[in-house]
Amino acid sequence: MHSGKRFSAREFINWTRRSIYALIVLAAIPTILYFLGWKFLSVPWQPIAIMGTAVAFIVGFKNNASYSRLWEARQIYGAIINDSRSFGYILRDSLGVKDEGKVKEMFLRHYAWLTALRFQLREPRVWENTGTAQFDEYAQKYDIPERLSKLDDELKKYLSETELQYILNKKNRATQLMASQSKELSKAYEKGEINDFQWTQINQQLVKFTDNQGKAERIKNFPYPRNFSSITTYLLLLFIVFVPFGMLKEFDKLGEGSMAEGWTIWFNIPFSLLVTWCFHTLDSVGEASVNPFEGSANDVPITQISRTIEIDMRDMLDETDLPPAITPKNNIVL
Repeated sequence: MHSGKRFSAREFINWTRRSIYALIVLAAIPTILYFLGWKFLSVPWQPIAIMGTAVAFIVGFKNNASYSRLWEARQIYGAIINDSRSFGYILRDSLGVKDEGKVKEMFLRHYAWLTALRFQLREPRVWENTGTAQFDEYAQKYDIPERLSKLDDELKKYLSETELQYILNKKNRATQLMASQSKELSKAYEKGEINDFQWTQINQQLVKFTDNQGKAERIKNFPYPRNFSSITTYLLLLFIVFVPFGMLKEFDKLGEGSMAEGWTIWFNIPFSLLVTWCFHTLDSVGEASVNPFEGSANDVPITQISRTIEIDMRDMLDETDLPPAITPKNNIVL
């Protein structure tokens, strides 16, 4: 997540410079050929304007869908924050009187769940964008914690060796950690360490965690529909290619009867670039937000949120050796 006031104009231009180079070439080729006498290359601008309207609608639709996915992902992790705090003090006050060691163990297992979940959500998918040149280059400005460490090493901080090996042999580690929490809770209930009401309260929190995990996995594992994504790409490409052809005659007529006659055609290059860059960049912005867990500069900062939860819960147990908060690097925090 970008934590600054805004992306600077320099960052934006540098981020889109590859597309700018390509758009200049696409605008320059028909302009040069027209100037050399290939007048037949000019096409009426009206059909291109109609195409542009369709492209604007479908790019806008994609951006709305991308923002909805991003905002839902942030709401999911907002719910995890609130539910974790509730889980912490309910568990501490219900079970702590009878078995402080078990409370500590379940707190640590919750940190392990947060860790396993964020590692699972950072796993790459074929439809994600962090591997493309445009996004990969910007990613050099910050670190993706889940790419710098291994899940095994992170879980060692929270789990016993026996439980660690058990969890690592499972396919969905986060789910199995939550199942272990439920198992421990049932044991405490059977021993009479918590009553019916307390068992219900704590169990409801575990159900909420499972529910939020499922919502996050749905966003992670179900991409923006490929049919919508594909048609947006194809229509945008057609529009970008045809825009310079549609403005040739208009800019050629611009200088008629003046000293600039015959030379105003060159205005076609910068103005075609401006129009096509706007559409292409709008599509790129939507693409940058459509996968909110992949590790881009516009994603939900699940690592920072997980650390914040751990600090809050450790504070509930009056621990003094708290882990440091995660701070932004170059205005980016993940």
